[in-house]
Amino acid sequence: MENYNIYFKKFQIAIMIFVAAIAGIIFLIYKTVPEVQKILDIQKQQKTQSESLSDAERKLADLRADAERRKVENENLPKLFFKPVNMGLDTEAAISEEFGEILQLIRENKIKTRSLVYEYDPKDDNFVKNVPEKYQVCRIKAEMIANYTNFENFLRDLYKHEHYLEISKIEVSPYEKNKRILLINLEIKLYAQRDPSTYIPPADATAKTSENAADAGAQADAQAGKVPSPEKVDDKSGGVSPEATQ
Repeated sequence: MENYNIYFKKFQIAIMIFVAAIAGIIFLIYKTVPEVQKILDIQKQQKTQSESLSDAERKLADLRADAERRKVENENLPKLFFKPVNMGLDTEAAISEEFGEILQLIRENKIKTRSLVYEYDPKDDNFVKNVPEKYQVCRIKAEMIANYTNFENFLRDLYKHEHYLEISKIEVSPYEKNKRILLINLEIKLYAQRDPSTYIPPADATAKTSENAADAGAQADAQAGKVPSPEKVDDKSGGVSPEATQ
């Protein structure tokens, strides 16, 4: 028995150290496992987020490439000139439908119009100067009020408009009392195809108007029973024609 006690005392310290070590290991495992699990979860989330980010970046790159492609296609695709349903109309009537579409864009984008001035077939336009028999032109000068977003959308709609038009001038300044509001001066030109067979040059139109006026005057005199008085014409002998002396 004494030998057993002696052996037990010799290994008691070692056993206590072993038990304490086991207890420490168990405690460390108890404390460490949740932390390790958290680390694993974080790594998993990072991997998922990294994959999502890569996917989003890839989609963004595809969208940018598609936008650039569409931009190039739009720049290379010529727009057609507006063609009225009824050809041979004057410029005001021919462009009225196109003009109405622009007014509709202004309304849809909630833009207020302070003034609107339009001019038909302006003499300084290149189409009017060079091919007036083929195209009719309307110049629109507008003073408008809008916020940044609405005006941006309006310009985008103008750019996407199906028919050819020219944005000649844009002047923008912020409203003094509210910098989020813009005061806008915009000048655009609308175009319509003309039937060349119905075009009358200005000089011919003036002559035709004078001729029509003369014919109308002659018809009025004839209806009133008046005979045009003959002009005095000197004959070869220096006298006057007999008709002029009557």
